Amino acid sequence: MQLISQTWELLKKEILLEWRSKYAFNGVLLYVVSTVFVCYISFNLSPGFSTSKGYPIVWNVLFWIIMLFASVNAIAKSFMQESRSRLLYYYSIASPQAIILSKTIYNIMLMSLLSILALVVYLLFFTNTLGDPFFYVVTVLLGSISFSTVFTMISAIASKAGNNGTLMAILSFPIIIPVILLLIRLSKNAMDGIDRSFSYGNMGVLLAINAIVIATALLLFPFLWRD
Repeated sequence: MQLISQTWELLKKEILLEWRSKYAFNGVLLYVVSTVFVCYISFNLSPGFSTSKGYPIVWNVLFWIIMLFASVNAIAKSFMQESRSRLLYYYSIASPQAIILSKTIYNIMLMSLLSILALVVYLLFFTNTLGDPFFYVVTVLLGSISFSTVFTMISAIASKAGNNGTLMAILSFPIIIPVILLLIRLSKNAMDGIDRSFSYGNMGVLLAINAIVIATALLLFPFLWRD
């Protein structure tokens, strides 16, 4: 019960700080809109791109590439931007599990909102027909959860290693690659309007990866926190 209470208070603190500054939200939203616009201008210079045979595949992959880098920009600084004095204060008032859970939940909420807005902007610039729009949105939300859990854990590890951005890239690579592949498959099935039952297996694997990452973070972070 104490863990839930501490997590809730820390989550409210994260939301309040973001509401006051809107640094992460505005920064990532600007990144997404500008990236989509640059891609739109670039592809319009390629005659016949929108009617080419591989357009749906490129459309799908490009969206996930944009979301991947948007997630890195939004989540990578979860722990890196915290000052040493503030971390020491957290250490004295809350458990490490509550801290990592509150960061993860906050990042999931932030990325879910940004992902939906990014999808709307993306559809405005790159028109495409989705065979199963609802399932595509569900996949986008699953992607937001996956990116948030992975990058929050890696950010926590990197922050205890001198805020080494290179270390974060190295550690996240073997985890994020299978996640990206699963998301591309799920979203491609949604674009083609394939029966949802064919995607349940991939969804199960994706959820299992998220569960493993969260469990690993809860087990590992207390040891990192003591340092």
